Amino acid sequence: MTKISGNEHLFRYVLALADDALVLGQNLSEWCSRGPYLEEDLALANVALDYLGRARMFFEYAAQIEDKGRTEDDLAFLRDSREYRNYLLHELPRGDFAYTMARQLMVDVFSLEYLKALCKSTDETLSAIAQRTVKESEYHLRRSRTWVVRLGDGTEESHTRMQKAFDDLWGYSHELFEGDDSERALVAEGISVDSSTIRNEWDRVVNEVLSEATLKRPDEGWAIRGGRNGIHTESFGPMLAEMQYMQRAYPGLEW
Repeated sequence: MTKISGNEHLFRYVLALADDALVLGQNLSEWCSRGPYLEEDLALANVALDYLGRARMFFEYAAQIEDKGRTEDDLAFLRDSREYRNYLLHELPRGDFAYTMARQLMVDVFSLEYLKALCKSTDETLSAIAQRTVKESEYHLRRSRTWVVRLGDGTEESHTRMQKAFDDLWGYSHELFEGDDSERALVAEGISVDSSTIRNEWDRVVNEVLSEATLKRPDEGWAIRGGRNGIHTESFGPMLAEMQYMQRAYPGLEW
């Protein structure tokens, strides 16, 4: 087995964070011009832009760490699917509005706690990125929490759709707290965040919102994982093809 250096662990760790942000931002951008009304259409587009901006900062840092001449654009758009290491929850299709808001709540609660912890990283660049983006996540969570409560405790139709969304997505949430070899290798140095430590607070906040929304916490009996190992769902390929089209067709484009 090839031994991975500390620098390689840092590159893989930062790249995974970049992939998480890029893939979710790409999926959210599909709501542009499709929101339930104009203000929400603009709000979702802005959330997507926040994630794309976050991805750009992580990709730029990853390119610096790797130091092999690849740019942030190369890392974002010119890799094959197995090289992307985003969480599977981020790559699932946007679904209906309830589906998007259920996923956003699960991701937003996790992201806020994760970024708070990353602010304390001994890596100054990671800490700076986290400090810059944590306020975005606070805003994102306020939005997704409000929508989940409104729809869950709304009409019979909105309640049914919201419950189904959580039931369909729940098995993808476990992967968020499992980390990977690179994350674990960097925890002792205070660089990375031990994502398993976030689970209790995530459970507390999500349970609180589900209760307020009159929704049931889904069964824990199934789990799907593999994103951090480059194993993806069937929806990832088409999304990647659309996302990479411009760079593949017109090489050399820049963000």
